Amino acid sequence: MLKKEKKYTYFEAGEGTPIIILHGLMGGLSNFEGVAQFFPTKGYKVVIPELPIYTQNILKTNVKAFSRFVKDFILYKGFDEVILVGNSLGGHIGLYHTKMYPNLVKALVITGSSGLYESGMGESYPKRGDYEYIKKKAEDVFYDPKIATKEIVDEVFATVNDRIKLIKTLTIAKSAIRHNMAKDLPKMTTPTCIIWGKDDKVTPPNVAEEFNKLLPNSELFWIDKCGHAAMMEHPDAFNEILLNWLQKNNL
Repeated sequence: MLKKEKKYTYFEAGEGTPIIILHGLMGGLSNFEGVAQFFPTKGYKVVIPELPIYTQNILKTNVKAFSRFVKDFILYKGFDEVILVGNSLGGHIGLYHTKMYPNLVKALVITGSSGLYESGMGESYPKRGDYEYIKKKAEDVFYDPKIATKEIVDEVFATVNDRIKLIKTLTIAKSAIRHNMAKDLPKMTTPTCIIWGKDDKVTPPNVAEEFNKLLPNSELFWIDKCGHAAMMEHPDAFNEILLNWLQKNNL
């Protein structure tokens, strides 16, 4: 169901206010299946572009360049103001994009976002040949390790064993650390919804609290028994929190 136009490949469904979803480093578009099915029934257009994480020149493999790609995509689609939803690295790209182009963003939603705290992105890849180790790393993303299916583990394993992708992954990890948002957040007034797993091991709960403290116009919501990818582990709870927040803020 993906559309391919010019340099963009993306999923699109529904009509109404555009919700643009930004996936993470290892996260495919399917991670947001619950969001993609639910929000078009509530008067929103859901758009999920494939981010050029592994396809751009190494010099354009960084948070800033990905933010620019999102801006170009929004302008290409002719959207006035969008709601950005980002998980993990996607949250970081959403934050940086909102800082750079605030007039394009009506609201921001982050879940398990990098931008303040980066630990698990690059440190362990020297062990990339060890399947069991990668499996454990993938399971740690979730509260319920069973969500890390063989398909997901195989995909991560293939990524970290691809030399070019590995170099780009490490480049992105360094870029994420370099683009720490702590000093920028207090100046960002875009309404922001923070949805976080209570059991996130990748970006622990105190990171969500810090985001909430630093962002002047933010609200924080918790999901219990939930790891780093709330929209995958608890799609119904995630959708309900987000819809209520959007409606409350007339977005």
